[in-house]
Amino acid sequence: MDTKRLILFIALSFGILFAWNLWTEKHYPQPSRASAPASASAAATASSTAAVAPAASGQLGKGQVIKVETDLLRAEINTVGGDIRYVELLKFGATDDPKKPFVLLQDRGEHTYVAQSGLKGDGLPDHTAVFTASQTSYKLTEGQDSVAVKLEYAGQDGVKVSKVLTFKRGSYVVGVNQEVSNGSAKPLAAKGYYRLMRDGKVENPGMFGTHTYTGPAVYTEAGKFQKNDFSTIAKGEAKYVQSSKDGWVAMVQHYFVSAWLLDPLGQQSVCAPNDCRFELGKIDNTDNMFYAGMLFDYPQIAPGSVQGKTVSLYLGPQETRVLDETATGLDLTKDYGIFAIFSKPLFWLLDKIHMLVGNWGWAIVIVTLLIKAAFYPLSNASYRSMARMRQLAPRMEALKERHGEDKMKYQQAVMEMYKTEKVNPLGGCLPILIQIPIFMGFYWMLIAAVELRQAPWIWWIHDLSVKDPYYILPVIYAASMYVQQKLSPPPPDPMQAKMMKMMPLIFSVFFLFFPAGLVLYWVVNNLISIAQQWWITHRIEQEDKKKAA
Repeated sequence: MDTKRLILFIALSFGILFAWNLWTEKHYPQPSRASAPASASAAATASSTAAVAPAASGQLGKGQVIKVETDLLRAEINTVGGDIRYVELLKFGATDDPKKPFVLLQDRGEHTYVAQSGLKGDGLPDHTAVFTASQTSYKLTEGQDSVAVKLEYAGQDGVKVSKVLTFKRGSYVVGVNQEVSNGSAKPLAAKGYYRLMRDGKVENPGMFGTHTYTGPAVYTEAGKFQKNDFSTIAKGEAKYVQSSKDGWVAMVQHYFVSAWLLDPLGQQSVCAPNDCRFELGKIDNTDNMFYAGMLFDYPQIAPGSVQGKTVSLYLGPQETRVLDETATGLDLTKDYGIFAIFSKPLFWLLDKIHMLVGNWGWAIVIVTLLIKAAFYPLSNASYRSMARMRQLAPRMEALKERHGEDKMKYQQAVMEMYKTEKVNPLGGCLPILIQIPIFMGFYWMLIAAVELRQAPWIWWIHDLSVKDPYYILPVIYAASMYVQQKLSPPPPDPMQAKMMKMMPLIFSVFFLFFPAGLVLYWVVNNLISIAQQWWITHRIEQEDKKKAA
């Protein structure tokens, strides 16, 4: 039994390392490539690429800056192309300084990440055209539900274009309307395109070199969620569904996402009745600039008529409830990895409890209690088995001395003793087996959940998504694991006993780098297990005394 438990302990540690390695291989530098259905294309065609990506380089022209502020966003729009070039998320702190707002889009410094839109057609403005604006500053005032920024462009032969960007209260979605007024004497054909342009820089390595996914993603009902990282796109090996009436195209990064939406919930698809075309590519004449966008045809614009299309752009956090209310499948940008089957229900439960207690740390404690309660019958049987094994330890030692080096007879005698005493030698392994998937589910949930980013618990824990700054929780974990070993039956083999004594130290080293929320879960779990195991052992001893009397 002890050998099995030792193997399981080691398997758990290697399982954690395997998960980290799998995460790295999946997301960086060689992320998994989604297989495309029969309708998918291995790469964007030359004609459609030309429609979305400009022939010029990815350098941004400089125009007038228009500032917009709502209750959630602070944005800057440039009159060149009407690009959204800078966005601060006011409810989220910066990674290096929580007192400053998190910057999602930006066009200055060493990082470039902007949202662009434009039109293709005779005399129509693309994202390099210069628009005019009536004012340079907009702010959502009290009592106002939305604020609209209107940009205008005067083309040739009486063709005019207005681009209106609408920001709403309590929303991370920006409506971008490109309206064409055909004042010429002939019909006008137009294509609208919308894209996210970003450099290929990824986030710095996390613990043990892990990375969260950074790069483009496409979602359709036909192809589902498909990721293609920057290196795959640069090689021309991107695979995704190119044509669809539904879905979205996005740039994904840790905790946050930007996405052009074809059919937000409650709205008709902008592509009806024709299909939209998705595009992922590398911008010509640049070393490290990429785009992810979509393109669709406007209905033919007759002389004297007006045609407009409003496309929604999401710029915000990967909050589950917000993503679910925005567009179908957008919650998939919140990557739970291979343990999503555990992580998603765990987060759902954690979120419900957080709504009641208002603190993510205490929500983790309560979830741990509920999990222990749910598995109480099984763990109770396991701890009873371990208690019986502990009582049999002296008899096992006696059998070992009696049979000496004859391991076959020793094993037969031990199994006969188990059968007589009705003890399951593998019973003590069950608590570990139960906790492994829950442990990994918690790990991936904490990695992905922006809700726990910079979320405090008590005293010294100011962020449950990063390691304990003073390593107090890992030390408590190591102590609790040591106590658990004392309550467990000792291994008969001296070498195994020495290795088991080293386990608290080995595991505490791992836990030094784990998110504080995950270590909190494991500490609470261990403390409850110690109390449960001690109580069961005490009851068995009392039962044996009554039988002896």
